[in-house]
Amino acid sequence: MEFSVESMETPALTKAQLAELLFEQIGLNKRESKDMVDAFFVLIADSLVDGQDVKISGFGNFQIRTKAPRPGRNPRTGESIPIEARRVVTFHASHKLKGQIHGDSPEDQVPAAS
Repeated sequence: MEFSVESMETPALTKAQLAELLFEQIGLNKRESKDMVDAFFVLIADSLVDGQDVKISGFGNFQIRTKAPRPGRNPRTGESIPIEARRVVTFHASHKLKGQIHGDSPEDQVPAAS
């Protein structure tokens, strides 16, 4: 199933727009659509907070990285300040998504090794 997002006014796809697409193209009612989108993002966020990577086949991987503490500096004053260790989320697009972004046809994509 293919979703059309060309009629959207803003360049960003919002959760409200995702829910509207579910309502229009799948036939869920508006409340179910909103609840499904919210539940999807809560599940992803909770998994990442728990330190689990999230892999969505054909789309990409969200991964948690721990960045080490490092020295930094205030660009306005030049003062040295320590930057504490922290966890960050990174996203790596799948080969399939990268191919779609570059406009490759499905025949141009490299098949997965079996």
